[in-house]
Amino acid sequence: MLDTIAFKLAMALLIGACIGVERELRSKSAGFRTMILISVGACLFTVFSYLLGAPSSHDRIAANIVVGIGFLGAGVIFRGDNGVSGITTAASIWLTAALGMGIGGGFYQEAIFGTILVLAVLILFSSFDTVLDRINQVREYKIAYPYEENGQHKYEDLITQFGLSIKSRSQNKQGNIITGRWTVTGSEQKHHAFIEHILKDNAVTAFTF
Repeated sequence: MLDTIAFKLAMALLIGACIGVERELRSKSAGFRTMILISVGACLFTVFSYLLGAPSSHDRIAANIVVGIGFLGAGVIFRGDNGVSGITTAASIWLTAALGMGIGGGFYQEAIFGTILVLAVLILFSSFDTVLDRINQVREYKIAYPYEENGQHKYEDLITQFGLSIKSRSQNKQGNIITGRWTVTGSEQKHHAFIEHILKDNAVTAFTF
């Protein structure tokens, strides 16, 4: 039995390492060592659940793995200025734990095939993310300019004229300077055209993008 458990742990380590390398190369918060520990931990909990549980409740301990992994996943998700980040990493943690459980339960072929699918999504499908990002980017612009009568909507109108969509907006006035903040979506090309136009606008006193 010890040989079988050692084999399961070695497999869990290898699978966690494969996913962890991909995450580490992308400088994600949950990287190489984290994914190994998650996979091995899930495998161990599954093995112990079978060994320590009553004949009718072998899954009692293993069933709580999902709850624990939920806390880990929530820890890498955070909300930034342009939306929510870390969801892919959280999903990777969730799936790595599932693969570790599969190995602990003796479902080796299923776990290997699942690992291949996870790596395919993380590596091969990343090119689709790049294409989609070029089609629809989210950016935040901060533009400061002198106050003019009836001119406070000038730059907001410019954003829409360049084919961009405004998701949120705020403006404040300090002295004679208006500072506007806009969260904007649109294609990469439209963003670049808008930025070039603002950079050439002599009326703008400060521009953050």
